Amino acid sequence: MTFSSNGLAILALLGSTAAFAPSSVIAHRHSSTTVCSAGGFGATTSKSASKRKGNKKSKQKPSILSDIEIDEAPNESSLTPRLDRFGLPLPTEDDIFPPLTSDVVRTRVTDRDEFKKDEVADAIRNHIGVNLDIFDESGHSIHEEKSNNGSSRWRLKLLHKDPPVFIVENFFSELEVQDYKSMIESKVNNKGNKDAVQISSPTFSSYLSLSRRTSTTWFCRYELVTSLLAKAQALLNVDLTQMEEPQLVRYRTGEEFSWHYDEIPSTQLSNGGQRLATLLVYLNDLEDDRGGGTVFRDLNYPVNEGEKGSTKDNYNQLTVRPKQGTALVFFPAFKDGNPDPRTLHKGEVALDTKMIAQLWIHEREYQASVPENNLQIDAADGVREELERLGLKIA
Repeated sequence: MTFSSNGLAILALLGSTAAFAPSSVIAHRHSSTTVCSAGGFGATTSKSASKRKGNKKSKQKPSILSDIEIDEAPNESSLTPRLDRFGLPLPTEDDIFPPLTSDVVRTRVTDRDEFKKDEVADAIRNHIGVNLDIFDESGHSIHEEKSNNGSSRWRLKLLHKDPPVFIVENFFSELEVQDYKSMIESKVNNKGNKDAVQISSPTFSSYLSLSRRTSTTWFCRYELVTSLLAKAQALLNVDLTQMEEPQLVRYRTGEEFSWHYDEIPSTQLSNGGQRLATLLVYLNDLEDDRGGGTVFRDLNYPVNEGEKGSTKDNYNQLTVRPKQGTALVFFPAFKDGNPDPRTLHKGEVALDTKMIAQLWIHEREYQASVPENNLQIDAADGVREELERLGLKIA
């Protein structure tokens, strides 16, 4: 769900949450090792970024890609633990992503189809939340968007109460979906495009490889994706200056983004502060048996009795299936900037091509690193026009 930033994107944070997680969710630690953390743009992976190194006039911005120290607990269940090339035990997945204990609050929704505005308001009270002024009592947006197939309205659905996880159906119109998919196709065929910086490598290249991202990401100029920015601004009631570089992501067959957090490491908060919201929009459908879902490890969601995968108590691990035009919204940190380890998630291995557009929202003004001279202000007029066209207002 996940992806990252100061040019944003390549990873999604591994290990940094240990510094923020409540004591009840942090396992006892022992010897330490170094792991690459995700959260930002890694300059060494981009030809465009490496070219700028020689330009003494351009000021180097700090990269969110960094090495962080994480402690590993010994694997007591194994008599012959796997060792690295130095003869040290490899950290396990539980060392990097400590399981949550039973006393960590997680509040599920009880009815997946019922919308209660007061319940949603309560769910977002500790987060930047969503702009409920643009939704009616049934969860439908007050604006209508016209298309070749008629008109549609957004539909807000609460999938998990605490931490809050939402989807917004019909967030992108069919025309917008096609426009963004065409942008991906054009960038694939035009690698010298200066309007985007392409990242095409695994998230973690270290021998640990406990988190993997094998998709391709393009960091876009703000002015080229004004519909995404305008809708994000209306939905989350935030300022353009808080937005990271917009991204387009493609997962081909067999690609994935394994367990990760979307938060920014504590050492990299000088640019914009912590990420407060993750917004991603699915650009195509994937059938249930074709993978590619966004899975939250520690959250559950009600299913109907007899439904595929239903359990005894009729709750399943929360998995959001890719559906064309639908947006997924969750909050990697509380509005005070304190990260929320309950939002650990992954992008399942995709058995067909999966495409998304995504955006992160920071606490305060964020300065983009890529592409060169990428400024939110350049999109301001286009965003204003989009909001007027949609009849959306922000506070």
